[in-house]
Amino acid sequence: MNLSNFKYIILIVSFLCTVSLGFGQETNEENQSGSNKNQKCLKCHGNHTFKYMNEDFGLEIKEAMCNNRFIDTIAFAQSNHGMFKCTDCHSPEYESFPHAGNLRMGLMYACNDCHGGDPEYAKFHFDEIEEAFYESMHYNRAPDAFNCWSCHNPHSYKTQASKGGKISETVTYDNNICLKCHADISQFELLTERENINILKTHSWLPNQELHFKNVRCIECHTQLNDSLLISHVVMPKENAIRECTKCHSENSRLMASLYKYKSMESRKSNGFINAVIINESYVIGANRNKYLNILSVIIFGLVLSGIFIHTLFRIFKRK
Repeated sequence: MNLSNFKYIILIVSFLCTVSLGFGQETNEENQSGSNKNQKCLKCHGNHTFKYMNEDFGLEIKEAMCNNRFIDTIAFAQSNHGMFKCTDCHSPEYESFPHAGNLRMGLMYACNDCHGGDPEYAKFHFDEIEEAFYESMHYNRAPDAFNCWSCHNPHSYKTQASKGGKISETVTYDNNICLKCHADISQFELLTERENINILKTHSWLPNQELHFKNVRCIECHTQLNDSLLISHVVMPKENAIRECTKCHSENSRLMASLYKYKSMESRKSNGFINAVIINESYVIGANRNKYLNILSVIIFGLVLSGIFIHTLFRIFKRK
C-alpha cells in the first residue's frame, strides 16, 4: 500500500467517526430534551414547596405544594409509567406557568383510553378488568367519583404480583392501596358521608388478626375470584366478604387462586406441582403439608393410642 492510499483511508475513517459522533450528539440532545421536559414539571411538583415571581410586586413567593399535586420522583421513575413524558398524558398547556385554571377541570385518562384494544397489552386483559370494575361495589356506590386512579396512582403504581417478587412484598404493597382510604378518614370522606372508620373493630372477629393483616391481602376476602384475571377487580360489599376459615385453610385453598395465583401457574409450568409455592413462601394451616410435621403427628398419634391400649390392659388386669 502506497502512502497516498493510506492517507485517503485515514481521511475516510476520520470522516465516518465525525459523522458517528454527530449522530450520537443529536440522539443525546434529543433524549436530554425529553428529560428536560419532565424536569421542568418536577422542579415544582417533585418538591414539597415551589417558588414563583409575583410580577406586580417584584417579589419571589414560596408556597407549599398541595399533597395531591406532589410527585415522588423516585416512585415515578420506578413506576409503570416512569418512561413517559408528563405531556404524554397531561395537556401541553401545562408547560406554561401559571397554569390556566380550566386545565384542572379536564377528565383524567382511564386505563383503557391507552391500553384498550392494543394487542401489545392484550395479555393483561384490560377490557375484562374494566368490565369487572363496573361490577364492583366501589364503582356502584360512587360512579362519578371512583375511577382507576382512586386505587392505582398513575405516578407511582407498578405491577407487583407478576414480577416474581416476594409474596410478603406483594401483600404489603397491595394492602397499602386499600389502607390509603380505609385507614385515612381524610381520603375516605371524599367518597362517603361516613364520619369514622375502624378496620380493627370491623375485623375483630378474625382470629390472629395481626398475623392475617400481615400475610394476607384485603382482596383475598373482599373480591370475587376470577379465572382469567390475575387480580379480581369485583370488590364485594362487606356483607358478602369471606368469613369461612376453610376457604383458605384447606387443600383447595382460595389463596392458590388469588394471592399465589401467578407463582402457582409458573410452578405448574416448570414442575407440575403447585403446593411447593405455599411451602416455599409460608405455611398456611390446612392448605399444605410438611412431611416432618406429618411424621411427628403420626408418632404422637401412635403414642397416644399405645398409652390408651396400655392403660386399658392395666385396668383389665387390675379387675382380675
